[in-house]
Amino acid sequence: MNPRFHALKVKDIRQETSDAVSIALSVPDDLKENYKYTPGQYLTFRTTIDGEDVRRSYSICTGLQENELRVAVKKMIQGKFSTFANDVLKVGEEMEVMTPMGTFTTEIDENTEKSFVFFAGGSGITPVMSLIKTILHTAKKSNVTLIYGNRGIDHVIFRDELEELKNLHMDKFSLMHVFSVEKLGNPLQEGLLDKNQIEKIYKAILEGQSIDEVFVCGPEPTIYAVKDVFEEAGFAPENVHFELFTSPTQKDKKPLPKVAAADKVEANIKVILDGEEILLNLDSEGESILDAASKMGADVPYACKGGVCCTCKAKVLEGTARMDVNYALEKDEVDAGYILTCQAHPTSDQLVVSFDD
Repeated sequence: MNPRFHALKVKDIRQETSDAVSIALSVPDDLKENYKYTPGQYLTFRTTIDGEDVRRSYSICTGLQENELRVAVKKMIQGKFSTFANDVLKVGEEMEVMTPMGTFTTEIDENTEKSFVFFAGGSGITPVMSLIKTILHTAKKSNVTLIYGNRGIDHVIFRDELEELKNLHMDKFSLMHVFSVEKLGNPLQEGLLDKNQIEKIYKAILEGQSIDEVFVCGPEPTIYAVKDVFEEAGFAPENVHFELFTSPTQKDKKPLPKVAAADKVEANIKVILDGEEILLNLDSEGESILDAASKMGADVPYACKGGVCCTCKAKVLEGTARMDVNYALEKDEVDAGYILTCQAHPTSDQLVVSFDD
């Protein structure tokens, strides 16, 4: 099913902290199948603010058993959509919402018997909440550890809900808060979730435990710190899951090399979307395939345009293409011919790309 926008009504807005709200959406019966999701996935919202088409992605925070579609939005400095969602949006208004996307997830059912460790920073708790609540409710033989970083107790999103989960599942759910400003009297719980702090936490409470899967969502330094600590401890990279919503800035995250001048091509491109064909003529050093198709009037799906999400993923059926950057597709997806069209340029004279595969 291709990702699509539908108009959904806001049925509830809840103030989670002084600078974050959660937004619940009403899904009509005829669209319920479209908005089925797996824990850890996100929704992309589209609206017009000051004449500009603004799209932003926010993770679903509800467990499957809650039968509610809800996301959390933290207000960011100069954040157009987050400011709008926190200060302007009202219950009863309609929003353009794309069907769920994302691969920050894992298989969870009643037979799942695993030990999960989660690291979250700030609003990174949102997809983690969906995963944790679903695991605790569904996978009775599994256990969960959450290390959650914030400035202080007043900045903890879902604070009451987390405490309730801890009390309900004392034998299966361990929660540790880490505050960068507020003091708790325990060095393990004070400071930023950087590599130094995560190494201390790992050695103090996690080393020697049987851990099956690790998830991390939060600021980029926290994500790479968790990956480094666990991979250095011998964990397989495929068992350390992370999600980015902004393009990485680390020095080792370089754009993929551009083609040499001698290899430049003028390509005839066929884009297949919803069974229809869009024909393009595009230079290998010109705009992206997504931008070119959009200019031709195609309603191509996208969210970030930064190579971070998978919303614009499509499959190369004929010819070849290269990507400027890729922070979202796994190696097996690239090997199978998938590209991020927001980052893709042709490298062959003929190219067929399908959003339908």
